[in-house]
Amino acid sequence: MTAPNVVFIVADDLGFSDPGCYGGELQTPALDRLAAEGTRLSQFYTGARCSPSRASLLTGLHPQQVGLGILTNDDGPRGYPGTLAEDCVTLAEILADAGFTTAVVGKWHLAADVRRPNGAWPLRRGFEHFFGTLSGCGSYYDPPTLTRGESNAEAEARDPAFFYTDAITDAAVDFVASRAGTRPRRPFFLYVAYTAPHWPLHEPDEGQIAAYDGIFDDGWDALRASRLERIHATGLLGPEAKLSDADPDRPAWTNATHHAWQLRRMQVYAAQVERMDRGIGRILSALEETGALDDTLVIFLSDNGASPEELPLVPLERFRGRTDILRLQTRSGSPVAIGNEPSRSPGAEDTFQSYGRAWANLSNTPFRRYKRWVHEGGICAPCIICWRSGGIAEGRVIDAPFQLIDVVPTVLDATDAPYPAERNGRPIPPAEGRSILPALRGDEVPESSLYWEHTGNAAVRRGRWKLVREHGRPWELYDLTADRSELRDMSAEEPGLTAELTADWQAWARRVGLIPWEVTLEIYRRRGRDEVDAAG
Repeated sequence: MTAPNVVFIVADDLGFSDPGCYGGELQTPALDRLAAEGTRLSQFYTGARCSPSRASLLTGLHPQQVGLGILTNDDGPRGYPGTLAEDCVTLAEILADAGFTTAVVGKWHLAADVRRPNGAWPLRRGFEHFFGTLSGCGSYYDPPTLTRGESNAEAEARDPAFFYTDAITDAAVDFVASRAGTRPRRPFFLYVAYTAPHWPLHEPDEGQIAAYDGIFDDGWDALRASRLERIHATGLLGPEAKLSDADPDRPAWTNATHHAWQLRRMQVYAAQVERMDRGIGRILSALEETGALDDTLVIFLSDNGASPEELPLVPLERFRGRTDILRLQTRSGSPVAIGNEPSRSPGAEDTFQSYGRAWANLSNTPFRRYKRWVHEGGICAPCIICWRSGGIAEGRVIDAPFQLIDVVPTVLDATDAPYPAERNGRPIPPAEGRSILPALRGDEVPESSLYWEHTGNAAVRRGRWKLVREHGRPWELYDLTADRSELRDMSAEEPGLTAELTADWQAWARRVGLIPWEVTLEIYRRRGRDEVDAAG
């Protein structure tokens, strides 16, 4: 029997409750369809940031094990090299050896060197086809590091009709169409890595933005409450998930200034997500039209929680030096206005803005914190899995906790592809996770401890208990069965369990080769640079 096809679809910085099927106001009919025909996970955990998450997704290992504990900065020899290690194997390499044809379209962000082909580029890690960007983000109209195969493809964006989200979709649809009618049938692995809705706020269709007129007018405070009501009504989360307090570092909507600009930011963000969703719909249609959808394992997820980042991230003149992500001029030669300036309306090519902390607080409803943190708002993401012929019940919600390291074992379970003991004659670590497939089919899956660390923020989850800390602050302990939103710290009431989980996390950190954040900060201090630079 031929193995199923495998399609990963990854959004960038999409919040837990943004999709319609997760309670959001955003129009996401393709994701809603995928959820109706498949299964939503209510406790699916990512890494705290994009490169670490993508490293785990493709290798089944913790990011610290494969050189990507922070981002793609090269901090060797004392720090992380910021590039995908040679002594690990990617899912593409495994499936290629099992007879699959493989392709990746969109964001890569797993190599420190994005200008010269090297061993961490896609075609050297098991993928036969690549069209996308090697850096972590950038203009949707004119993305830096756009690459086809291993050749610079930035000239393709000179076409006035080019828009990166659509170009990713076009390449994915073309790949699916190219597989139609091939005999004998050869299964394929397609990894679709959208940059939407990561900043900058870019959307060329004013009509699409205007379609959200009035939708967000009640402001982020009222919308957080109404989102939670919808989440509860759908059964995605129960009464244990209460609304966390509003972030004290952002104003109440009634006290906010520049309301029209604030609304425009969220409307452009929503339009970005809707454009991505239309692309996902086109990919699903292509699979259906070629007769492949029934026997394709489709996994959709976001790479982390919503981003609170305000632009520019560093002083403007320093930020302007980021040529790997920035264009200082539009394709027609006009200057790009970089930064969240209320006098400029985001969306067009000559702007470079983000939607900010307050709207990210809405996107992560009902949870605390954001991307970069390992509280629920930073690492709990929407995840939908659909495989029509795979015995997965339609429309279910799975409450059991799973993590990115569980995706590779799930695919290997579905395809019967073996995990190798070595790569290029060198031993590699065994995959860390367990298959989600039994849970998708209604069976119990044994509990497994889950671990995180990013820039000093750390957590471990065992069963109902989660121990978590922000860098420089004490450990906090939460009973997620009773308190999913992490509102009542029980570390003082459970000192023995707190100590036990702390020791467990420390043993994991030693095992995976975690480099303490303090070491990285010291590397950057010696270079005369600060924490923002250290974080990438």
